[in-house]
Amino acid sequence: METEQTKDEPTAAQANELKAGGFIPQRQARKITVRCKAPGGRMTAQRLERIAQVARKYGDGTVHLSVRMSPEILYVDLADLDAVVRELGEVGQEIASCGKRFRVTTACGGCEYNPNGWTDTQRLAVEATARFFGQDTPHKFKTCFTGCAIDCMRARETDLGFQGMVEPRLEAERCTHCTLCVRACQDGALRMGEDDLPVRDLDRCISCGDCVKACPFDAMVVKRVGHAVYVGGKHGKHPHVAYPVAAFVPDDKVFAVIETTMAWYRAQGSKSARPSTASA
Repeated sequence: METEQTKDEPTAAQANELKAGGFIPQRQARKITVRCKAPGGRMTAQRLERIAQVARKYGDGTVHLSVRMSPEILYVDLADLDAVVRELGEVGQEIASCGKRFRVTTACGGCEYNPNGWTDTQRLAVEATARFFGQDTPHKFKTCFTGCAIDCMRARETDLGFQGMVEPRLEAERCTHCTLCVRACQDGALRMGEDDLPVRDLDRCISCGDCVKACPFDAMVVKRVGHAVYVGGKHGKHPHVAYPVAAFVPDDKVFAVIETTMAWYRAQGSKSARPSTASA
């Protein structure tokens, strides 16, 4: 015989509908985790303050930061969801999502303020989320932008990852033969040639740009900047390293890459398959 408490619990279909809206049923009866949107992991102080206020008012004061940078308000009662959404919305704080759809895009600091960044990851993450967030896909679809070869955002462990890359160019007339660029390269991609100028081994170069940063004479400069593109990565129970599919993709082609990849995934993927499985 069902208890009154069991009757109040969401059914499996209702639970999936809640998750699609960014409301995750907890193991505790009638308690919901509310996942908030934070494209690129960034939000205003005003929105942070309101999240804290809502967490104290409707939860137990706990906020969890998910692996993908989303602030999650824990222990919200099922009956309070409308009020939570309304009060968060007063400061422009939107709810994120779960399930089989395009998720909020994550990003590192990029070139805006990080000395290592080459690409404007924050801007791209915000725009990608605005364009694609919530669109249905055969399974969850996660994207990220990482600004350099350090790959803090783990582009190779994402359904579709973009990694900043740079192609250096030598201005020979400015070179003082100091060898700083050679010593800065941790991958052995540079050596001093017979003319006492640095020579690049393209098979070893990972397009990190450390040689450019090391040169104090502007002899090693940037020829072009773009994105390396990786498809089919994921972590979880069965992790998979993404396939490299393109290099030096410019900013103005990024969203076409996302659209094309999602169209391919919808055509090739099954309800239980991530892009990594569809890629195989």
